[in-house]
Amino acid sequence: MTHDGLTAILLGLVEGITEFIPVSSTAHLLLTKMLMGLPDGFWDTFIVLIQMGAILAVVALYFNRLLHVALRLPSDPAARRFVASLAIALVPAFILGFGLHDVIKKVLFESPRLICWSLLIGGIVLWLLDHFRPAPVIDSSEKIPFVKSLLIGVSQCLALIPGVSRSGATIAGSLLLGVERRAAAEFSFFLAIPTMAGAFALDAWKSRHDIDMSHAGIIAIGFVVSFAAGLLAIKTFIDFLARHGFAVFAIWRILVGGGGLIWLYFFAHAAAG
Repeated sequence: MTHDGLTAILLGLVEGITEFIPVSSTAHLLLTKMLMGLPDGFWDTFIVLIQMGAILAVVALYFNRLLHVALRLPSDPAARRFVASLAIALVPAFILGFGLHDVIKKVLFESPRLICWSLLIGGIVLWLLDHFRPAPVIDSSEKIPFVKSLLIGVSQCLALIPGVSRSGATIAGSLLLGVERRAAAEFSFFLAIPTMAGAFALDAWKSRHDIDMSHAGIIAIGFVVSFAAGLLAIKTFIDFLARHGFAVFAIWRILVGGGGLIWLYFFAHAAAG
């Protein structure tokens, strides 16, 4: 297999595994790209396009549940309320995401230090959540009140900062609002479908001039790997979170973020020189 093919597999694995666990797929993809010395342009577009594989992984795993909700919409107020709750949670990120897209991509995404600080601080927050959080009072993703849905949507906006983690921000916000772990993770995954689809559509449109069909095979490899890795990550994560909490993810974030900061502040200039 070519070097580009192996790179596509690696980036697809990173995207699929990290998209739905609270470690920030954006941070890991950008850091992987930097460490591998991949040029801007095509590989930036590649990272955008393979997100669709991860999105479809959620749809595939929850297809029956989503279909059941859709079929209940005409006759079941609870189903309509759940869809409305997701729609409310979407609003803050859609407004800020579209309004600040260029600033986020051109300024925030170009700062390795910001990414590492976000990983480190986010890890500390997750660790604290494991030890100090309200007792859960909501045991189903379909029972989250509208006001709390909006607040979860506000927490999702933190993920516009690279390194924060969309799933981490939404699950943490849910836990602080008294949502049970499994329900918080499920709501985060349901919310991911329209959120990521919207972000994908905007990024793909902005990057349309960098898309070259001669790279279709490489993109397909990354897409399939991202989809498969996403399926495995989602299946594993919900049970793991319910049993063990955030400790492993918190430690990983602290190690990666802290290690990255030590490198950037003390060794990067010497290595460059």
